[in-house]
Amino acid sequence: MSPTSSLVSSIAARTASRAVAAASLLALTSQSSAQDAPPPEPPAAPAPAPFAWGDFTWMNGQSRQKDFPLQLSSAVVLSLYLDANYAFSLNRPRDNTLTGSASVGRHNEFEINLASIGIDWNYRNVIGRLSLQAGNMVNIVQDLDGTVTRGRSLTAHNLRYIREATLGYHFDVDSGLNVEGGIFMSYIGLESYLLAENWNYTRSLVCDHTPFYFTGIRAQYFPTPKLKIEPWLMNGWQTYGKWNNAPSAGLALRWSPLESLTLFGNFYVGTDTKDVAARVRFHHDDSLLLRYFDAPGAKGLSKLAFSINNHVGFESGGAGLPGASDAYMLGTSIAHRAWFYEDRLSLTVRGEYMTNPTRYLAQYPPPDLAMQPGTDLRVWGFTGTFEVMPTDFLGLRLEGVWRRASVPYFAGRGGTTSEDGFQGGPTEDFTVDSRKEQTLLLVAANFRL
Repeated sequence: MSPTSSLVSSIAARTASRAVAAASLLALTSQSSAQDAPPPEPPAAPAPAPFAWGDFTWMNGQSRQKDFPLQLSSAVVLSLYLDANYAFSLNRPRDNTLTGSASVGRHNEFEINLASIGIDWNYRNVIGRLSLQAGNMVNIVQDLDGTVTRGRSLTAHNLRYIREATLGYHFDVDSGLNVEGGIFMSYIGLESYLLAENWNYTRSLVCDHTPFYFTGIRAQYFPTPKLKIEPWLMNGWQTYGKWNNAPSAGLALRWSPLESLTLFGNFYVGTDTKDVAARVRFHHDDSLLLRYFDAPGAKGLSKLAFSINNHVGFESGGAGLPGASDAYMLGTSIAHRAWFYEDRLSLTVRGEYMTNPTRYLAQYPPPDLAMQPGTDLRVWGFTGTFEVMPTDFLGLRLEGVWRRASVPYFAGRGGTTSEDGFQGGPTEDFTVDSRKEQTLLLVAANFRL
């Protein structure tokens, strides 16, 4: 889920500047050499930066930017991001609160979902990124971190406005080696935390129920410009701190043999159950993205592509707790996208399914989900998205999402807060109203520069 375009741009800019410096050195050498000396050979063309040899802006979960107008120099790039929406649930919850999604949290309201400003730098091989954020999605995602209640001197309030804060060093090994530490966007899942990078506005079920950020360190090794091997060491599953004492570990792989074909494979292992150090969580997802038709200048159909993202995970260990045969997660999301009119219009359809019997990954449920025992959690649905893209920096979307669950999982007419729908309202005779089905209609605008 982590955007890589700024890093690729920075590495490419550094490579280009080195080529210019090499050419200048050769020119000075030729001036001081003898008149009859043979002319110097031209400098070798610099090797392409990782994944900068092709256009991957078509891919699900990747930035669509083909250029960076806020690039102040070869060392510094600024960025701006704004995501706004209006969503309407046919369940019409009276407290305007939606459940079961980390993408959209409010019904029948105009909302600023996420606003962000950032800076990337790459100066003399020192690399880093600082991105600040605010908006409704921060309440849905960052405020759920329970590890901040372990002891003192750590709060979500002090860190929730930092989307990314990383510092590292680039080594000129093969096609590149980056070693970084800080707060990162998660590598797990195909779709991005930034909704503008995804084919559909609302994320798939499988991606909404996997982490969006990690605190730790990572190394990105590029043996070739087409392959990335990325080991991780972090505090936990979407946490600022640790539930127990052992760190979590992970591995991300990306291989793009062609501009039209990319494969991802991600792995995670950690101890993410409060006070149960013996309980281990494992998670794996893999993705395939294929663009099988490309005519970017066509006035009619200009591009066709699909993505498949599969997930499997489990928890095991701990006295008296369910084993992997019960505490598991399986899911898939399949999306197909068609572009029209020189890639300025698009239509995306998505089908999805997820099962999580013990509900250990149900991070955005209604408050009464724990009181619905005896039935495995299964959710499935379909999404259709029409998007207008007048430029690479702006997207306007119309979307419909239908989902159904095996247990009441989506906010119903009575809401999930109180009798009058407000926090602190009367609750003596209040019962949470959650339903098995939800149809969501929305309009959204995404801007990224």
